[in-house]
Amino acid sequence: FFGGIVTISVGHCNEEVNRKVHAQVDKLQHVSTVFATEPQAALAKKLSQITPQGALKKSFFTNSGTEANEAAILAARCYTGSADIVALRHSYHGRSALAMNLTAQATWRLGPPTQAGISHAVNAYCYRCPYGLTYPSCEVRCAHDVEEVIKTTTSGRIAGFIAEPIQGVGGFITPPKEYFPIVAAAVKKYGGLFISDEVQTAWGRTGGKWFGIEQWGVTPDILTSAKGLGNGAPIGLTCARAEIADAMRGLTISTFGGNPVTTTAAKAVIDYIEDHKLAINAAEVGAHMRQRLLELQEKHSLIGDVRGMGLMQAFELVEDRKSKKPAPAATLAVMEAARENGLLIGKGGMYGNVLRLTPPLNVGKSDVDEFARLLDASFVRCQAAAV
Repeated sequence: FFGGIVTISVGHCNEEVNRKVHAQVDKLQHVSTVFATEPQAALAKKLSQITPQGALKKSFFTNSGTEANEAAILAARCYTGSADIVALRHSYHGRSALAMNLTAQATWRLGPPTQAGISHAVNAYCYRCPYGLTYPSCEVRCAHDVEEVIKTTTSGRIAGFIAEPIQGVGGFITPPKEYFPIVAAAVKKYGGLFISDEVQTAWGRTGGKWFGIEQWGVTPDILTSAKGLGNGAPIGLTCARAEIADAMRGLTISTFGGNPVTTTAAKAVIDYIEDHKLAINAAEVGAHMRQRLLELQEKHSLIGDVRGMGLMQAFELVEDRKSKKPAPAATLAVMEAARENGLLIGKGGMYGNVLRLTPPLNVGKSDVDEFARLLDASFVRCQAAAV
């Protein structure tokens, strides 16, 4: 129920997808982006039609989310002529030197900061509000921190702001509905571009929409994705408004990015999601999953918070609900017990105490019921062992 870290969108070895991939392997496997190919053009055309408001008309293909985010930052800097980037605390944007500096979790930063011009604002972690406030009476104080960071840590004119609509590795931290509209206005005010890191939240994952940021009614200037786009095929994607993409005037090619096999896989995945109405399924089955998680929360005091959207749900484990002290050891124990019971789930969060759930988008309610049964048994097993 973790989908290979939010990657298996339409199920392992999906026959409809694999049939198209196999046909492409027999036809042409590689040419590099020096030459255009039909699969690449078909995918780019489809993306121009389904990106938020149809506003992001040009795409650049890479091999991973890390590369996609690198390309997004480069595009923002080329277009604006500015260098400063604002990201969020608890974020994760990849494994390159730049992406690690954008990331704001010490666990995933393997060395000292090496990139200048990157600042981090407070994220919308309502369960552990850094201001000690409560939503909605807080008036979304965290959203206004982005402007404060711009005014106090940058030159006052930024290249861009990058954020995951729902923070993935950070523990599926889900902002309130007002958060991103406030942030987007601040970013625009100071000349920056809004970059939506959709490596984990795209392709109907959050339910009812192609992209996570659409849940907040915001149209980004640049959008990145990977993971679930290929259903296991290694592909990354950077989409941008045409004038932003055109600002990258130097020669830009990729040996493996835009490979005809991976772009065939990606287009097949998008078609499958669309044909089988899986974004709607994610909303409906996701609501059922949320209800089952809330039932488990009532039964097991270890569960302090349940959050997420669609088929991107998580629950945070705490030693007691009053202090909210993280329970990483119990989290690992539940995860291992679930594995032994035949249930694979993910772990994350700044404190290692969040269990993450991202099953394929074509799961049904009966699958969720079986998941809930196995997870409940895993909690019971851990509690019995602790006595």
